[in-house]
Amino acid sequence: MIARRKMDYSVDMGLKKRPSLRSSGLHALAEEVRRFALGLPEVHEDFPWGESVAKVRGKVFVFFGRSNALDRELSISVKLPQSGQSILSLPFAEPTGYGLGKSGWVTVRCTPNEAVPGELLCEWITESYRAIAPKKLTRIIPHGTAARA
Repeated sequence: MIARRKMDYSVDMGLKKRPSLRSSGLHALAEEVRRFALGLPEVHEDFPWGESVAKVRGKVFVFFGRSNALDRELSISVKLPQSGQSILSLPFAEPTGYGLGKSGWVTVRCTPNEAVPGELLCEWITESYRAIAPKKLTRIIPHGTAARA
């Protein structure tokens, strides 16, 4: 079992709060974690290959998958150099395809019956951001988060 910690960014930094654990439905969960990721410093959304991704300074740090699949599953891929090996032991996680799994990328799949808490997804998004973003940007994020650089 993974311990959940309530993490909160300071309001004065302009960063969005993590989504609540009471998110209902995959559409709501997808939108909440998407907004969280896009609220990190210097992040923008792009749509390569018809898929939504979040980029920091032109580099992808989270793949959100295709929105037309949200009735069946929510798929998020993140780079997890620190926690990836332990997360891969969970039933809803697998190495990301196209050879990215070899570099520490993990894909998490949520279904309507087995959703991963939004707070946990945001911890993994934060870890991925820290792995991809320039160190100058990662210093902006408080180190009270579970995914430390």
